[in-house]
Amino acid sequence: MKINKVLPPDLEVLYKEVDAYEYKPLQDQPPCIGLSANLKEGLSCIANTYVNAILEAGGIPVLIPVTTEIEVLSSLLENIDALILTGGGDINPLFCKEQPIPQLGEGNTFRDQYDLTLLRLASQRQIPILGICRGHQLINLAYGGTLYQDIYVQREEKTIQHTQCLPREEASHLIEIKQGSLLSDLLGSEIAVNSFHHQAIKEVARGFEVTAFSPDGIIEAIESVIPYRQIICVQWHPEAMAAAGDQTMLKLFVHLVSQAQSFKQIKALHNRLITLDSHCDTPMLFNEGVSLGKKNELGKVNIPNMIEGKLDAACIVAYLKQEARDEHSLQKATDKATRIIQEIKRQVEEYNEIAEIAYTPEDILRIKNAGKKAFLLGIENGYALGKDLANLACFKEMGIVYLTLCHNGDNDLCDSAKGNSEWNGLSPFGTLAVREMNRLGIMIDVSHASEKTFYDVIKESRYPIIASHSSSRTICNHPRNLTDEQLIALAENGGVVQVCLYGGFLNEKENEASVLDVVRHVCHIAELIGTDHIGIGSDFDGGGGITGCNSSNELINITKALLDAGFSESDLQKIWGGNFLRVMHIVQSGNK
Repeated sequence: MKINKVLPPDLEVLYKEVDAYEYKPLQDQPPCIGLSANLKEGLSCIANTYVNAILEAGGIPVLIPVTTEIEVLSSLLENIDALILTGGGDINPLFCKEQPIPQLGEGNTFRDQYDLTLLRLASQRQIPILGICRGHQLINLAYGGTLYQDIYVQREEKTIQHTQCLPREEASHLIEIKQGSLLSDLLGSEIAVNSFHHQAIKEVARGFEVTAFSPDGIIEAIESVIPYRQIICVQWHPEAMAAAGDQTMLKLFVHLVSQAQSFKQIKALHNRLITLDSHCDTPMLFNEGVSLGKKNELGKVNIPNMIEGKLDAACIVAYLKQEARDEHSLQKATDKATRIIQEIKRQVEEYNEIAEIAYTPEDILRIKNAGKKAFLLGIENGYALGKDLANLACFKEMGIVYLTLCHNGDNDLCDSAKGNSEWNGLSPFGTLAVREMNRLGIMIDVSHASEKTFYDVIKESRYPIIASHSSSRTICNHPRNLTDEQLIALAENGGVVQVCLYGGFLNEKENEASVLDVVRHVCHIAELIGTDHIGIGSDFDGGGGITGCNSSNELINITKALLDAGFSESDLQKIWGGNFLRVMHIVQSGNK
């Protein structure tokens, strides 16, 4: 295909060409690559070399106008599959909390705000990003790194010429690329680049590594080391060289278009599936001002994050710490659970135009089709029941879909995985509670339960059970995880284990836990019992959150990782909610 061919100035010829175009279905169209615009003399504009480089790489370039209206930029990004932050003027040093030096060049604070807003919004959506020159510096700044306002006066080292007079398509110096980096895989170990800057990266932002240097030590490229955070940045202008026919530089744009195509497919997949997170502890933060309807630096689960991460439904639980079991304390526990559930429902009702409480699997599908987010109710710790089975019917009437039998400590129902084996499994009252939950259509959650409790519940329950936030003990030896024998028994019961995103349950080196560990657990469980018995339960706002998936807006990274591991759309349909909803349907309908 010839890029930007020019026809004779004849309307008949032009219209014939336009009308001959055969429309492609949306899924078959190339991905859209957003381009941040420059701001010159009141114009949102961009050099056509960016456009041509994207076209040559097989993408559709889309210019994003310079505006600081967050709603506008957010809406535009919903239809963008990757983003290029382009070059341009100097960055206002006040964003770095620095005063300007005399050598600072021309800049525009309005454009700085636009670019940084655009970057923030794109990052929250996990959109693949390529930073070029100014964009490279902005990304480093946005993630906590520092910049030189002018390399010629602020560096002690001798500096080569970085503002060439040669045409942009010509190279002016060599750079060395770090072996083993994504950039080296794409471009090789040493390449010649052009250079048009006097600002540069000084200290690299956390979560990034330097992948290229110029001979004088100037950082020429960085890339993210966070799994599935797809960000790469370069100091030079590859678009000018690629548009002029440089096939090496074109590889950067081909790579971005490939990432964009994958991201586009994942978004479409999430639109087709029901995606559900089976365990979130957000009400624990209600007293600190956290709301389900608004973003908050403390809360990981809220409607805006769910929209960004394309998560359809979340189980929000009323968590109760295990405390004293005298009559007064038990009544306080029951009352507290009631208040939390009422507050969850109040908050969801406050945002009823975009969210609803779901009580059945059918509700979730209806709510998704209406373009809203669904919240399901649960209770974490049967301590909430006190010693009165009638409380189960009350909580069912309020809308709970599951109850976690215990937390960290034995209670009146059963022994905990972190308890003292008070009952040797289920207590007599716990056995009655299991039967009553079966009768009422409440799912039984064995996360936090001891092994003996687990097996007692399997034996006693007429219906499949769930482990709302547990992982594999074979992969990570933690008492909260399930052994292979338990997993096999769970599968035979027809139940589901929801792999938890709590670092200590995924990796014995808790601080090193990442999305890759989630894949290890899912792969092991799938190999052991198949994909009919696996789900995802993040434990967000209750300690859950790992590198590469630290809040609801990053859950789409789990999909990327599982696809890379070879799981099919059918597998993901089950893992992302299908298995959990199957159990929910069986328990609520009373048909095993």
